[in-house]
Amino acid sequence: METVIKSYDLDRLAVATIASHTALQILRAAKRRGFKTLAVARPSSAWFYKRFQFIDEVWEADFSNFRLVAEKLAENNAVLIPHGSYVEYVGWRQALEAPVPTFGVRRLIEVEADQYKKMDLLRRAGIPIPRSYAPEEVDRPVIVKLFGAKGGRGYFLARNREELVQRLREVKEPYIIQEYVFGVPAYYHFFASPMYVRVELFGMDVRYETNVDGRTFGLVEPTFVVVANLPLVLRESLLPTVQKYGEAFADAVREALGEEMKGPYSLESIIRDDLSIVVFEFSGRIVAGTNVYMGVGSQYSVLYFDEPMDMGERIAHELQLARERGRLEDVVS
Repeated sequence: METVIKSYDLDRLAVATIASHTALQILRAAKRRGFKTLAVARPSSAWFYKRFQFIDEVWEADFSNFRLVAEKLAENNAVLIPHGSYVEYVGWRQALEAPVPTFGVRRLIEVEADQYKKMDLLRRAGIPIPRSYAPEEVDRPVIVKLFGAKGGRGYFLARNREELVQRLREVKEPYIIQEYVFGVPAYYHFFASPMYVRVELFGMDVRYETNVDGRTFGLVEPTFVVVANLPLVLRESLLPTVQKYGEAFADAVREALGEEMKGPYSLESIIRDDLSIVVFEFSGRIVAGTNVYMGVGSQYSVLYFDEPMDMGERIAHELQLARERGRLEDVVS
């Protein structure tokens, strides 16, 4: 990427992302900070993104050969901002090889695609995680989760070993079996900043999921498809633990991958009734839950800045500082 970055006209630096997930938040903020904005869209959704004046160009693309798109983005002096739809639509192999500067640690996209690698990284950070099982070991309620950024689609509960074995006959994709932790969910948003040399606890949310949170009254099998996110403010006495876990994760990335954590990421947890926190997932890039404070800013961002920011604005702010200081290579990979 150093060679590509050296060829960039930084006065014409652009911000690009896939037209889904958190694209509106990312591109709105980038435009406000003076960057050219590019959205790469599926033909079926391009019309929607063309409605917004803060998006300079909407490209329709075939994600099956993303290298061609990435080369065109590089020709336009673009930095690509990854998010969940990018992980799912493009895939980790193409994401690793895409010849365009990518905000954050792109090697986390590969780790995120494998549930076992994800758990290994969290374990390395010393963060409490649920127990994982082989089918024959199950002696309690468990949740079965598919690999990849699927927004909860395909996940299911099994109350015992017999139910698990029967349900697994239907599963054709890679999966992990985890202890089902009882408590309340909380998803934490962090930003690792090379420009300020710190990890910021930037916000949090809780997911709104179809047959878990909908008015089904136990009439249907619970599923975990995410349809929305709700803002969350955690009791202050829990914040030191959350901050400690966020910093420990950044340390583990440095040790495991050999590069500094940079940009947004999330730890996803269950809080038990004894107020212990168990982290069952991470996302190594911006998460859709940050949309809950788009345009108004996170309550926690005011702890670091004089004005509230949403995560899109935080990304644009970091990019702006990196460009001004000639350190773009420190915030991309």
